Amino acid sequence: MTIMPWIEAGRPALRRPSHFRVARGVAAHASGHAAERRVAERYAARGCTILERCWRSPAGEVDLILRDGEAVVFVEVKKSETHDIAAQRISRRQMDRICQAALLYTDHLPTGGLTELRFDAALVDADGRIQIVENAFGPN
Repeated sequence: MTIMPWIEAGRPALRRPSHFRVARGVAAHASGHAAERRVAERYAARGCTILERCWRSPAGEVDLILRDGEAVVFVEVKKSETHDIAAQRISRRQMDRICQAALLYTDHLPTGGLTELRFDAALVDADGRIQIVENAFGPN
């Protein structure tokens, strides 16, 4: 009997049973939700009101939606080894989906399309440090 039974003659050494991939996915999911919770706490400590967490729309999911003064803020939370790597993982396509979701969300607000919007990125590194980039989707 081998220590790693999935390594057999004729099978690649890097191939693992699907339950390892599932376990890795579950761990990443839990880690992501923990990061979202910590980011929400950070915004709340700054005086923001959390309106939604993991809000789903036909356009896609938004990690956090909050009110900061008059503005409704849509926050994409990314966790990675470093803040730079986390920032690089936010794609143009993802930004577009979040913007579309924001438009759908504001349809149900009293101010509708006149609502002041902001799009933030909350970057969480491997040590749990949070960097909030306000207006992250705007011009540099």
